[in-house]
Amino acid sequence: MHQPQQASNAWRVLLLLFLANLFNFFDRTIPAILGEPIRLEWNLNDFQIGLMGTAFTLVYAIAGIPLGRMADTGSRRKIMGLGLTVWSGLTALNGLAWSYWSFLLMRMGIGIGEASYAPAANSLIGDLFPANKRARAMGIFMLGLPVGLLLAYFTIGAMVEAFGSWRAPFFIAAVPGLILAVFIFLIKEPQRGAAEQMQAKAEVVEKPMRKVLSIRTFWWLVVAGLAFNFATYANNSFMVPMLQRYFFLSLQDAAVATGVIVGVTGLIGLTLGGWLADKIHQRWARGRLLFATGSLLVAAAATGLALWAGRIDISLFVAIFSVGWLFSYNFYTCVYTAIQDVVEPRLRGTAMALFFAGLYLLGGGLGPVVVGGLSDYFANAAMVAAGAVEMTEAFRAVGLHDALYMVPVAMLLTMVALFMASRNFVADSEAMQRGLAGE
Repeated sequence: MHQPQQASNAWRVLLLLFLANLFNFFDRTIPAILGEPIRLEWNLNDFQIGLMGTAFTLVYAIAGIPLGRMADTGSRRKIMGLGLTVWSGLTALNGLAWSYWSFLLMRMGIGIGEASYAPAANSLIGDLFPANKRARAMGIFMLGLPVGLLLAYFTIGAMVEAFGSWRAPFFIAAVPGLILAVFIFLIKEPQRGAAEQMQAKAEVVEKPMRKVLSIRTFWWLVVAGLAFNFATYANNSFMVPMLQRYFFLSLQDAAVATGVIVGVTGLIGLTLGGWLADKIHQRWARGRLLFATGSLLVAAAATGLALWAGRIDISLFVAIFSVGWLFSYNFYTCVYTAIQDVVEPRLRGTAMALFFAGLYLLGGGLGPVVVGGLSDYFANAAMVAAGAVEMTEAFRAVGLHDALYMVPVAMLLTMVALFMASRNFVADSEAMQRGLAGE
């Protein structure tokens, strides 16, 4: 029996991983905030705006699979350090884009850099912390998401106003990432499986992808992640433009309002949610996933209600939508931890790469472009219904607002998949422990 241990440098490394995750989400969020000035400069439609997010996401997903395998066999600090250097450097170059297509190509390059990070970081956390502390550690790591979004949404508008250009934020964002990469390269990695009840076997696993894909809980979690990422990427790509068009806010005000919806809520949801998930897990084996199921029901109901209410007071819209987003953050601490519970240590990098491939190829990849396409379709329908012959910003506002109903619909599908995962969780978790014990 191997006594589970927490690495002596666990919290110091977790701080670095959190900071890198923060800049990961900060850098990828910049185009979503600048959607309107970019659209107007290059005369784009919403499908093309959505394609910017989709192109990044598809490359991110495809590159993540081989990079995830590398995380199981190679140096995780080198993979993360190189990735951070690449995506920060290309973010700076993004500010020099001379056309829509040059901008799109650079976003795809950033996708490769960022794809190196999540599988390696998740694998590392699994070896730094024992199972009973993992949800909390994962919650702190994932705080990089709302903090990164919060910083982006609260500062990008001010940067644009201060420098008089939508290009300035790209140059500014690159600097801290390049500095942080130096510290990532200096991380001391723990032994694989060091934090497990049973020590992982040393030999390499044959047919790792097939083994991961044989776990039924994992399959349902991929489906849940696919629907969830559809909702979050669609929302994050278009919430700022929707608030500008439909509620007539300035870029800075729309960005700050979105920061409250997706950023402030995450600070609360991930810290409190991680703690609650661990408490529930100690009492019921499948409690984490049932907690996530209930949370996504609330998320779907609140986001749907906020959109259905129409042009209500903006503070009321932000409040109702924020309640939904607050509960949605329980997805991260519950699902990411559940994967650690059903997949053995030597396969976690591969599992996270496959998980992210499903999330991003079919979830995050489809979300922005489907909602963008629906926005154009509904805008045209509104124009025809009004008997007009020319597209106006008023029609574009209605089109985008109506297209965002896809967000609560996708949240409902996430809820169903999480419930199905909870039904298989106990058997798959016990099978993983038996495998480590050599039975």
